[in-house]
Amino acid sequence: MTALMRPVPRPGVLDIAAYVPGKSSAPGVAKIFKLSSNETPLGPSPKAVEAYNAVGKHLEEYPDGAATELREAIGRTFGLDPARIVCGAGSDDILNLIARAYLADGDEAIHTTHGFLVYPIATLGTGAKPVVAAERNFTADVDAILKAVTPKTKIVFLANPNNPTGTYIPFDEVKRLHAGLPPHVLFVLDAAYAEYVRRNDYESGIELVATSENVVMCRTFSKIYGLAALRLGWLYGPAHIVDALNRIRGPFNVSAPAIAAGAAALADSAHLDRSREHNDRWLAWLTEEISRLGLTVTPSVGNFILIHFPDQPGKTAKEADALLTSRGCILRQVGAYKLPNALRMSVGTEEANRLVVKTLAEFMGRA
Repeated sequence: MTALMRPVPRPGVLDIAAYVPGKSSAPGVAKIFKLSSNETPLGPSPKAVEAYNAVGKHLEEYPDGAATELREAIGRTFGLDPARIVCGAGSDDILNLIARAYLADGDEAIHTTHGFLVYPIATLGTGAKPVVAAERNFTADVDAILKAVTPKTKIVFLANPNNPTGTYIPFDEVKRLHAGLPPHVLFVLDAAYAEYVRRNDYESGIELVATSENVVMCRTFSKIYGLAALRLGWLYGPAHIVDALNRIRGPFNVSAPAIAAGAAALADSAHLDRSREHNDRWLAWLTEEISRLGLTVTPSVGNFILIHFPDQPGKTAKEADALLTSRGCILRQVGAYKLPNALRMSVGTEEANRLVVKTLAEFMGRA
């Protein structure tokens, strides 16, 4: 056996394509509209900012390792048992905890073609194998997911709604998917954009978790609550899964400012309503106006849209991105999501939204 000359990562780690966040700058441009990370244009609740600032007087103190105040606030807001809630440093933290707890070398975890990039990253980091289930019309396909299940399958990840496509599957389909899974397979429902969905046939997963032993639901404060800088997410699951995750999570994995701001954000329902109303108006407007330019927009229920460009010289997503960036509009390239000729745009302020449409009209020769 050849002696190793330096430490070597475990199998799977070097197969990971590192996550690259959306860009946030445009050198030489005076005013920037960052529309690449699905951040809320309305910012956080003033009550959350006030709670955050108050904690600044006591930064020498460790946070409550159990995040009791926050779990109780989540419980009150959604009618859940706080004992069945786990909080983390963003839903990314939660997803990695799930993978660490339930995947081993040689196991498999399923995600869909254009699913969140953290799923394969978390899977590979444990030595397990990511398995891709084909989508239909940029939407998760229950039959394809079930067909991908093998004796090695331990987890199924489903973003509902999905990022970056903005599509979702109705609750009846979610239940059909769950019913087709073996009882030992963990079904992870990632509902990061649930607060934006206005469809009657949608359910974030609370009901399914409450009636199952192999389902968890993940949520985040990074989107509609506007607390992305604090990295704050949570999970609702069966007691036995919560127990497993609590055994491996960091003892202080949520900061005191995040706990305070998250609890305060949940209490400000008026700010939440304003955020929803803004998104409802401009999501519909952007979809209609950009479609009129001859571009295809995947119907979205989130706070972003996926814009598809013609595969022809002078009209590609890369060229559109260059023009948009020169005008200060920063959109998200999604080649890493196997969508090389599309751009994802977060719903922004009125000024940002109108500038994007004006720039795209020029790009398409419709100005």
